Amino acid sequence: MKILFAALFISLLFTSNAPKPSAIYDIKVQDIIGNKVPMSKYKGKVLLIVNVASKCKYTYQYKDLQALYDEYQEDDFAVLAFPANNFGSQEPGTDEEINRFCTSKYGVTFPMFSKISVTGKEIHPLYQFLTTKKENGRIEAPIKWNFQKFLVGRDGKVIKTFKPADRVTDAVIKRAIRKQVKGK
Repeated sequence: MKILFAALFISLLFTSNAPKPSAIYDIKVQDIIGNKVPMSKYKGKVLLIVNVASKCKYTYQYKDLQALYDEYQEDDFAVLAFPANNFGSQEPGTDEEINRFCTSKYGVTFPMFSKISVTGKEIHPLYQFLTTKKENGRIEAPIKWNFQKFLVGRDGKVIKTFKPADRVTDAVIKRAIRKQVKGK
């Protein structure tokens, strides 16, 4: 009986009573300097959401992401970067260290967020939404590695995901983003 009670207690302890988000705009995140940010802040914008890491072979993509952000930010477009240490321990730094690295080495000005988990038992609700068709209603796209990209439309719906090795300078990705941003 004690074992059953303990199992029930542990189950209740780890079960959240908070409702699951029904839309990306129901989710709250924390920026890299510690401010709580509702995703609703980005309502009506086209988003490219990327899980990033400072010690990854794809880290050079920060430069491409910054150029893309510079090109389209006036058109209600944003790159949102979420550092994660899920793959190869390639993001070991603190939020402060990550922020300093990204701004000094790559001149990043697009929104950066606090380090989160993008896979596994500790997956952040944003990535649970982005990666699970049951949650987002569109695609099933488990994270394969650092720098996987999610294109989200102005309506908050996930449109497409791009592989970590896919660069935002690739013609296919640029067309997909331009279509969402410019309508053509």
